[in-house]
Amino acid sequence: MNRIHVLDILRGFAIVSIMLLHNIEHFDVYYFPEQLPEWMKSFDKVIWTVMFFLFSGKSYSIFALLFGVTFAIQLNNQKKRNQKFDGRFAWRMLLLFVFGIFNAAFFQGDVLGIYATLGILLIPLSKLKDSVVLGLAIFLMLLPSELVKLFYALQHPAEAINDPVSWSYFGKMFEYIGEPSFWGTVYGNLTNGRHGVLLWNWENGRYFSILALFLFGYLMGKRNLFVWNESTKVFWSKAFKISIIAFIPLYIVQLNLENIIESDIIRRSVATIETAWANLAFMTFLVSGIVVLFNKFNMKSLMYFSHFGKMSLSNYIIQSILGGFIYYGYGLGLWNVTGATYGLLIGFALTFLMGKFCKWWANNHKHGPFETLWHKATWIGTSK
Repeated sequence: MNRIHVLDILRGFAIVSIMLLHNIEHFDVYYFPEQLPEWMKSFDKVIWTVMFFLFSGKSYSIFALLFGVTFAIQLNNQKKRNQKFDGRFAWRMLLLFVFGIFNAAFFQGDVLGIYATLGILLIPLSKLKDSVVLGLAIFLMLLPSELVKLFYALQHPAEAINDPVSWSYFGKMFEYIGEPSFWGTVYGNLTNGRHGVLLWNWENGRYFSILALFLFGYLMGKRNLFVWNESTKVFWSKAFKISIIAFIPLYIVQLNLENIIESDIIRRSVATIETAWANLAFMTFLVSGIVVLFNKFNMKSLMYFSHFGKMSLSNYIIQSILGGFIYYGYGLGLWNVTGATYGLLIGFALTFLMGKFCKWWANNHKHGPFETLWHKATWIGTSK
């Protein structure tokens, strides 16, 4: 089967936007330096707002969607060869989990481990009828755990709420993130940091939305919606229009939720669910826009992202290693002296350098460094 270039472009776009966002966040160290000039602090706020509006919750959604697409393509390829894929895919997810632990040692916000764990569920769910899979995906996007909380909140609208539990773990980061000990930071990331991140994902309904996106991607991959033809042209054009029409009212509600809902406990649950759907709408807008621009309007400049996309696993891990060195105490320790402006400039510099590296690597190797390890280990014991 011919390579679908737009999938590489989308993965590359996601990995670059994730890298830019991680840099203004100092790779999960939320700190705003007071010593910066006032004009830069104002500029930092603008950059922070714009970057979070464009990419927060959307870039990882693209990643999750494409995870499901890739599973569908791999499953179809193995069926054509009359090969069973369930066991091999489960082994593949175990390997991804190991990569996730390695990545989390450098960056506590790793999602590879979460994707690997939830990815196992694709094996039984892919055996269901497509209509059932679609219905389940929609239900998961409603964030069932948050619906339970909302039901409780409606019964107790005056009940006071506390800060999310994950915040207490994130606060403890400053006990080790600024220290010069590399191993102390690794230990902190893998213990305190992972506890915080896993709790944060639960508190924000991410486990449900990620699995929902896996399933949406699986159905899209099964129907070859990323292969450009007359039928998919209509699909993506409609998706582009519907997604932006849906996003606008969702975003307006998001901005005015405090005025709409007085109860704090009700508003928190509604905000969590509403944000998930707003992110889904804007993510669909981004994906459909890129697909249409590349295929319909022949915007070949988007191929710049394809080199990043072909080795997205490597890029994701490498940026964590570099980010840890740049911002944490065992390296350059820039977390407490750089705001969003400097972070974005560093992100652009890393994008340029990694773009050069990806292009050079692609000219000399078939897969990225971590992709090569993953591929060889996945098919160990076979003739592949």
